[in-house]
Amino acid sequence: MTDETPSRHDRVRRHPTPGPGNSLADWTRARSPLRVAISYVVVWLVRISPSLRLKRWLLRRLGVTVGPGVSWGLEATPDVFWPELITVEAEAIVGYDATILCHEFLQDEYRTGEVRIGERAMIGAGAIVLPGVEIGADARVAANSLVTRDVPPETTVAGVPAEPMGSPTTDDTGASDDGETGD
Repeated sequence: MTDETPSRHDRVRRHPTPGPGNSLADWTRARSPLRVAISYVVVWLVRISPSLRLKRWLLRRLGVTVGPGVSWGLEATPDVFWPELITVEAEAIVGYDATILCHEFLQDEYRTGEVRIGERAMIGAGAIVLPGVEIGADARVAANSLVTRDVPPETTVAGVPAEPMGSPTTDDTGASDDGETGD
């Protein structure tokens, strides 16, 4: 997740759609309606189940790569069309009502991209993660944030779009940028 690392846009696959309509109107060419219907029912169960063990089991049946100890909050929603493009590594937390998207339906194309959530990363309540995003180990996404770019390890991001949260730096005397002492 440095300057040499490709952005999410470099990792997202573009799929042009034929004809005059928008890509969502033609979604049945992109994905089997039966598969999407089954995914929808399983996702509904994942969203309402209080059991983390059951959630992990159901997510794996959908094709999500789920590491040990993952916590998936109530009402959190994995991508219904391409859940197999999601990886959630060990001990990560996906908070209440968060959404992990692996697709974008646009006017003339749809896009798909893998989403990777690193070990012990935390996605806050109501956050949305877009296709192709990588969230590093021990990173934190604040509640109600829109993650449009990669989040480096051990970084906290917040906002729409999500940006790194700054913390006041302290000098050798313990004084911070805002004039307060570190004591």
